Amino acid sequence: MNVITSLNWRYAVKKFDASKKLTSTQIGVLTEAFNLTATSYGLQPLRLVVIADEKLQEQLVKASMNQTQVRDASHVLVICVENEVKAPYVQSYFDLVQEVRDTPETILKPFRETLKKQFENQDAEKTRQWAVNQAYLALGNLLTVCALEEIDACPMEGFISGQYDEILGLNSHGITSTLVLPVGYRAQDDMFADFKKVRRATSETIIHL
Repeated sequence: MNVITSLNWRYAVKKFDASKKLTSTQIGVLTEAFNLTATSYGLQPLRLVVIADEKLQEQLVKASMNQTQVRDASHVLVICVENEVKAPYVQSYFDLVQEVRDTPETILKPFRETLKKQFENQDAEKTRQWAVNQAYLALGNLLTVCALEEIDACPMEGFISGQYDEILGLNSHGITSTLVLPVGYRAQDDMFADFKKVRRATSETIIHL
């Protein structure tokens, strides 16, 4: 399928076929796509939790406003943000840049020190919101990749983050759940699969200058 056909094919799945599971190769594509998502400054203040444990998925239903997609999906992807992005985090990123690209210190230092100062002094809530914005970039990227790979998905904001964090033990990893993406295969009797997309005309949403 070309990309437009794929995007028309995808929809927010309301009912998954619990008997069908994604392969490790398919999950590998999604995790690599997540890791390749563009983020501000390249800092990647995100981590992805991949859940393929049916008991855990069942526990998450109540914390997901009783949405059964998290129970019936093949896997549940939880996009999380780092709880703390300060100077040491920025330093570790630039250490990696130097390792991978062998970039001279004279080039790295000005930008690195600017970012270290910014994140060290920035209000914690402002940093958190910045990280959340990056999570939405990752979600959008994953949805497109899912469509291209014919993997069904259901993006979810309707869940109780604190309960997810507790059930999944995310505090011990220094991260907070931000967005949820159950993935798998649509059930044959999910009537939403045949609904026509409702979108404003491109003449209303696109401005050519």
